[in-house]
Amino acid sequence: MLRHSRAPEVPPHVVLLPPGGGARPGPQGARGVVAEGGCCAGSGSAPAELRWAGAEGGGPGRWRQEPGHPTEAWREAVAAAAGALQAGGLVAVPTDTVYGVACLAQDSAAVRSIYSLKGRNGAKPLAICLGDVERLYRYCHVNVPDELLRDLLPGPVTLVLQRSEELNKDLNPFTSLVGVRIPDHPFMRDLARACPGPLALTSANISSQGSTLTVLEFQDLWPQLSLVIDGGPIGDIQSPECRLGSTVVDLSVSGKFSVIRPGCALTPTVEILKKKYGLVPESS
Repeated sequence: MLRHSRAPEVPPHVVLLPPGGGARPGPQGARGVVAEGGCCAGSGSAPAELRWAGAEGGGPGRWRQEPGHPTEAWREAVAAAAGALQAGGLVAVPTDTVYGVACLAQDSAAVRSIYSLKGRNGAKPLAICLGDVERLYRYCHVNVPDELLRDLLPGPVTLVLQRSEELNKDLNPFTSLVGVRIPDHPFMRDLARACPGPLALTSANISSQGSTLTVLEFQDLWPQLSLVIDGGPIGDIQSPECRLGSTVVDLSVSGKFSVIRPGCALTPTVEILKKKYGLVPESS
């Protein structure tokens, strides 16, 4: 069991994934085509056993990897994060693009806490995060083929669709649409599966500031987080392309698509939409 042995204002750090695991591919329909910059995230293999390493240099202690039983340690870490979320907390997480902050999308108080944490404009929507394509149909009205969804998800893409009545009305109440993420990252998918509903997910940074690729880059947010999941550096921290975040595409209009944010996987995503499914840019 993970034990938190410090003041509650400084969250523990759980090292989950080995750093430097290489770049991920782009959307599934473009396997072997790495998103621009080759920066859509690192390896997602399960970790070795986690052991408490104590404080270093006066900073907070950390959970570190040691040879052991990855399956048990992985489940323990997922359970700790899921427990923090179900208690209404905010959890920093690694994804297949940049570090994010998650809460339960159906928890209105937690959603408000994310906006407060980021200093975010209340009219700026939050995406939801799911573990599997099958769960998407409960929270969205889908007007594209299931195969299209599976060509792009899981992957570094956010698909914007019409929201269903199942989604919390306090989440993005100003729009009938919602962005959906299924990160190509095993910890995030396991965490989403462990929670009773969708996660609300945003980048781990103050609004208008750059995206973050290590947990130290958003250290100022730590006191407001219940838990920090440290997956090591995501991509090349010296490369601006690695901070682009997911490609955001609106598919809410039948037969058309609109790129809201180019992100890190624009070329393979547009290629799939246009060449395989015959969708046309909404401005056409």
